[in-house]
Amino acid sequence: MLDHVSPVDAAHLPDALTDILDDEPTFERLLRALRRHLHMHPEVGMKEEQTSAFIRKTLEGYGLDVQGPVASTGLFVDIVGAEDGPKVGYRADIDALPAHDQKQVPYRSQVPNAAHLCGHDAHTTVAIGVALLLHARRDELAGTVRVFFQPNEEGLPSGAPLMIRSGVLNGLSAVYGIHVEPKLDVGCYGLRVGPITAASDRFDVQVRQEGTGHSARPHEGADTVWIATQIMQQFYQLVGRVTDARNPAVLTICKMNGSEAHNVIPEIATFGGTLRTVDATDREIIRRHMRQTAQELGALYGARVELHIEDGAPAVVNDEALIENIEDTVDAMFGAEAIHWIPDTSMGGEDFAHYLKHVPGAFLRVGTRSGPETRYPLHHHHFNIDERALAPTARLMAQVLANHTAHRVTGAAAVSDGRPGAKAHTQRAARA
Repeated sequence: MLDHVSPVDAAHLPDALTDILDDEPTFERLLRALRRHLHMHPEVGMKEEQTSAFIRKTLEGYGLDVQGPVASTGLFVDIVGAEDGPKVGYRADIDALPAHDQKQVPYRSQVPNAAHLCGHDAHTTVAIGVALLLHARRDELAGTVRVFFQPNEEGLPSGAPLMIRSGVLNGLSAVYGIHVEPKLDVGCYGLRVGPITAASDRFDVQVRQEGTGHSARPHEGADTVWIATQIMQQFYQLVGRVTDARNPAVLTICKMNGSEAHNVIPEIATFGGTLRTVDATDREIIRRHMRQTAQELGALYGARVELHIEDGAPAVVNDEALIENIEDTVDAMFGAEAIHWIPDTSMGGEDFAHYLKHVPGAFLRVGTRSGPETRYPLHHHHFNIDERALAPTARLMAQVLANHTAHRVTGAAAVSDGRPGAKAHTQRAARA
């Protein structure tokens, strides 16, 4: 069962930072309280004003120098070590989903149509914990760690490119991030070298004729609904036909609109969905064929067809050296049994990938499952986590970052596509 911990205002946190370091139960209670406050007061992308203010107040309350806002509601702190060393980043996303929280818990969302059903409240909480831990041990730190809090991971255009344009990556040699995972038990950490998520693009198609038509005489005009279905069917044939079927990809149509009458052919029929790919070349091949298909079928059947593709994040491709750093740290802190090697790429999208176009990075899955209450999938209206994952994960990532700077871990060049190198394939096959 999830025990009750009341949310707290940042003004009523433990007085001394040493209380956090020296007393594990105090640290655990602090993180639970922070997470529950965030969970009760969610804000959707680019509107995270109160969330940002709460993060700032909490960190400044312990003496950290908070920079920002950047990218509208984003923030960052630099923890500068006593010794020279590289500068590495750690990212957390702070936005909630536009959805209803239907959990029956004391800390359920108090905001209509906003809820942390993807774990960003946990990500933010862990990042606060990481910043506090490193700040307290900065005399032992070599180099600099930048902990940054990003808005609007869920939306398009997403917050990561805005953070990059604001300069959050300036001087960084690498970046780390996490995501909660209800498919893994608490105490388990999911690692993967190479692609761990897919590129995710949205598309919308509009099929138009001049005026409406009669269902008894579709030959007199362009049957927009029928043409739309022909385009849909051709789209569905692309994956595995114009691309290598061994490469993961999925195209899904999720919305359609046409006439509201049974006997009227609408002037406009529309549909839309998502394209998800792991290989960057496949992404471009499918998009090119979608454009060609829409144009040619529209011309063939006498309709004007418009296709709009909205660029989403590319694939998150984990750097091998950074994953090895996480692996070694998890092993040292929790034992090899805490490591789960993820065998397959998730077809979900994650805008952490934008950072990896500029610097090498690693994205870690954090187990948050312990029973029926914490088994609901991401984005489910009953989604919740076992909060016992918070404190160990904060300590883990603080140590990962300290080890990175101390050992001067060097990642590969920034990733420009979704394909790992041969060494990554070999390593992943051996560990799966």
